[in-house]
Amino acid sequence: MTDSNTPSKTLHYVLWGVQGLLAFAFLGAGGMKLATSNADLLANGMTWVERFPDFMRYIIGGSEVLGAIGLILPAATGIQPKLTPAAAAGLALVMLIALADHLRAGEIGAVPPTVVLGGLCAFVVWGRLSAAPTAGR
Repeated sequence: MTDSNTPSKTLHYVLWGVQGLLAFAFLGAGGMKLATSNADLLANGMTWVERFPDFMRYIIGGSEVLGAIGLILPAATGIQPKLTPAAAAGLALVMLIALADHLRAGEIGAVPPTVVLGGLCAFVVWGRLSAAPTAGR
């Protein structure tokens, strides 16, 4: 019998899976923003680059790459594991801003993936702060 205050192993594994998927997605998306020109992003259908100053690509891409690292590294090493839900919260904020921009621009097709990614980030925040926190060293 398990204690009701003990997080389930299943939830712990689900959170690790979600964290891994989110890290993969944000590392790829952020890395692409950092390594690709605005013209190439625009040619690939990322019309948001027209609505923002050029430097925003670096801020958004850097935030996504750092967030991806923060989803995994602190929890995996046990060093400052509270940074994992902080990284997830930061990425959720990035997705909330992206959602507002997509809605304002009428880019309805971009709404579902933005909502899903933001919701998964919020799930990690909840899970790692209260339901199944990662122990520190």
